[in-house]
Amino acid sequence: MSETPITYASAGVDVEAGDKAVELMKESVRRATRPEVLGGLGGFAGMFDASAIARMTRPILATSTDGVGTKVAVAQALDKHDTIGFDLVGMVVDDIVVCGAEPLFMTDYIATGKVVPERIAAIVGGIARACEEAGVALVGGETAEHPGLLEPDEYDVAGAATGVVEYAAVLGPQRVADGDVVVALASSGLHSNGFSLVRRVIESAGWQLDRHVDDFGRTLGEELLEPTRIYTRPLLELIAEDGVDVHALSHVTGGGLAANLARVLPTGTFARLDRSTWTPPAVFRTVQDLGRVPEADVERTLNQGIGFVAVVPEAHADRAIELSEARGIRAWRLGEVALEERAYAGGLVAPGVEVVRGAKGVDGGAVQVVGQHPTA
Repeated sequence: MSETPITYASAGVDVEAGDKAVELMKESVRRATRPEVLGGLGGFAGMFDASAIARMTRPILATSTDGVGTKVAVAQALDKHDTIGFDLVGMVVDDIVVCGAEPLFMTDYIATGKVVPERIAAIVGGIARACEEAGVALVGGETAEHPGLLEPDEYDVAGAATGVVEYAAVLGPQRVADGDVVVALASSGLHSNGFSLVRRVIESAGWQLDRHVDDFGRTLGEELLEPTRIYTRPLLELIAEDGVDVHALSHVTGGGLAANLARVLPTGTFARLDRSTWTPPAVFRTVQDLGRVPEADVERTLNQGIGFVAVVPEAHADRAIELSEARGIRAWRLGEVALEERAYAGGLVAPGVEVVRGAKGVDGGAVQVVGQHPTA
């Protein structure tokens, strides 16, 4: 039996610090809203008026959950926490857009060894700003203090979101056709995948986060913390645009370009993508060269400068590119889709080059990446 009383605070949990964090984040969260949100911050549950959904013909709800991975270790090392929220929101809501759904609301979860109100407020502030950019309501969240499980300066973040789409408007393999074009949409950098590889490479090379890298035009840490691009609004506008029939979208995250595209192609189709159409930003080449990472491994792990791809009819590709670039996202023709038997008969399939078929349990199409990237 303890000789002195044991309190929650002496066990390492500071309830008052949690309350202060909520006060500091209130204004940021208040801006990340939509007219359908009911109530405010602090309720047991976030509430969203779904009456508009009832007027849809056949509403399909779409949901996604994700985290940021070990990119949080870079934020913690630099003691910079106001951008990691963009990575979280991007990883969650942009997965929902893949099926054509509009993300409606999101919740977040932060686990930390010790609640430092200013740090929690910075994290949530970034999440709120990203939700505001995406047009998504941040309707709730949770901050949990886990002393003894996490170190005082350690934390992890996760989130979940829900969206809706008319059944007749769902994008995916059922729409993809022979002759479609694959359009690439540029990433803002590494985004939030592959940081276990990236961190291992820079550690092995002995590079410090404050090292200035001429190819980046800034420090290594600043490059690594570049926030994930939020594609939600530009893609929803592209889907709604008259004259552009988007057949499928793919979010290029864990698994890389080929595997993620294969997930949204129907079986019996083949996509040939050409490396000569783009030069990956310097950070990808730096990671590969520093760690002598095999090309196949780096392409399975990092996005290589492409954050999203859209599959559209050939006649609509130029307009899709024009609209994307008008919204500040560089886009280009990356490749084409063909029926697999036509691809083999017509010589589209390069001999001796890996063909990726499906991924993550999806029995999808086949994708081959050919050629070489131009020199930067």
